[in-house]
Amino acid sequence: MTINPGRVAAAPRARQMLNKVPEVTIYFWVIKVLATTVGETAADFLNTNLGLGLTGTSLVMSALLILVLFFQFGARQYVPGIYWLAVVLISVVGTLITDNLTDNFGVSLETTTVVFSVALAATFAAWYGCEKTLSIHTIYTTRREGFYWLTILLTFALGTAAGDLAAERLNLGYWISAIIFGGLIASVAVAHFGFKLNVVLAFWIAYILTRPLGASLGDYLSQPSDSGGLGLGTATTSALFLLTILSLVTYLTITRKDVLPTPNIAEAQEPTA
Repeated sequence: MTINPGRVAAAPRARQMLNKVPEVTIYFWVIKVLATTVGETAADFLNTNLGLGLTGTSLVMSALLILVLFFQFGARQYVPGIYWLAVVLISVVGTLITDNLTDNFGVSLETTTVVFSVALAATFAAWYGCEKTLSIHTIYTTRREGFYWLTILLTFALGTAAGDLAAERLNLGYWISAIIFGGLIASVAVAHFGFKLNVVLAFWIAYILTRPLGASLGDYLSQPSDSGGLGLGTATTSALFLLTILSLVTYLTITRKDVLPTPNIAEAQEPTA
């Protein structure tokens, strides 16, 4: 690995490290959808089945997320176990943020969807304004990683609001909502591979859409049949998906199939589309 001392010195405040996120492979998308589903079902399980309530569940899961993010930010490179545990926890916390706003404070799903959309757009604008790139292949500094995880949190909160809005307020039902969001993701893939839609734009659109897809799938699997679900329950659904995630993350830890090639760290300072 070759490092240009002059270019690294040009950004003395940037903490240099290897890329902190995985390569975007089929494993990435499978685990992401599974994690989003767990975010929906685990939040419901802790809140209702264990009787922690929204406030208690939010405090416990937020504390766990902060702890895991401490280790994630402290790592010098991508570590599958830490990274994906952070994704699962931030999925739960993102769901809880929306649930608290709607259930405890009476904020409508329409309002939360709009507010989180604006907040996400503002975060993207600030990220690009500071770094001149939104590519996840350039998460080499602490500041970029901070933007990355804030963006992830907002996508989960927005996805929960949009998914619930589509499934409940618009009376589409969980299965129909899942088909719609899945179709939208497929459309993004076609636009990218068939019509050369910018790879970074395509990634973030698909990433945002996986949250309501996962939320709709989670509700469909866990909710009782009289509510339009399969009735597996939140405990069973959460356990099945968590075990699948654990198996995949273990496989990736051993095989390192999702580890990006070692980059030139100095490139962290260059704009990337």
